[in-house]
Amino acid sequence: MRVFAGFAPIAERYEGFILDLWGVIHDGVNPYPGAVAALEGLRGRPVLLLSNAPRRAYAAQKMLQRMGIPDDAYGSILTSGEACYSALLERSDPWFAGLGHKVFFLGPVRDRNLIEGIDLVEVREPSAADFVINTGPDDERDPTDLGAFAEILAECFVAGLPMLCANPDLEVIRGGHRILCAGSLAAEYARLGGEVKTLGKPDVAIYQRAFTMLGVDPARVVAVGDSLRTDITGARNAGIDAVMIAHGVDAPVLGDIYDAGASERLDRVTAGLPVLGVMPRFCW
Repeated sequence: MRVFAGFAPIAERYEGFILDLWGVIHDGVNPYPGAVAALEGLRGRPVLLLSNAPRRAYAAQKMLQRMGIPDDAYGSILTSGEACYSALLERSDPWFAGLGHKVFFLGPVRDRNLIEGIDLVEVREPSAADFVINTGPDDERDPTDLGAFAEILAECFVAGLPMLCANPDLEVIRGGHRILCAGSLAAEYARLGGEVKTLGKPDVAIYQRAFTMLGVDPARVVAVGDSLRTDITGARNAGIDAVMIAHGVDAPVLGDIYDAGASERLDRVTAGLPVLGVMPRFCW
């Protein structure tokens, strides 16, 4: 497995770029060192920031602005939250068409833009809802403890609510701390026997939308991510190459990418995945 010190040599081989946000560009609080400079190195080329963030694209953009990342540092943003919002608004998919309009929202206040401007009625109890939207740990429970959500998930299950999971990620690193994501709550709900629908990486559908936004032949596109389960598997599903960032959510799996056994270990954990190589962080 090749270890790249910077992204410049890789960028020369491709025309379009799909970059993960959380774990590649920022840690939920600040940009990673070198990430903004790497975006600057790609200036003028088609760059799409593809995130499993469970909120609208404009909200993700505002978050980047607060971190000091300017709008002209990239081309566009597509989030799993935006995909969910479009599906709820359009109702063209049979699963979404059958959801009903009374929703129980499981997630923090900052994600409620996901249901704004849509013909939905938010209810306070699962028993009064037609379905549940899960954007991750809410503001009332410990975001590091799956057990803290056992009771509310059980209530949703007893009510027979289908769940829309707006973030397939299991966990994320925020400011150096691992916290649960909506994917972990959805996995537990499915274990109970609940019905779950997810939109986002690694589903090929969101990549098809990404390719349309990029306007580049997929054969000339490379993805950059920190999660084998979502970013890199998603690249495989979409038929594109990928570069793995080593300091993100899968850092414990990758280990020290410079130690004596790194090449063999990296080959083993990325077997069957289209990984060109590994970078310690996203930098130019």
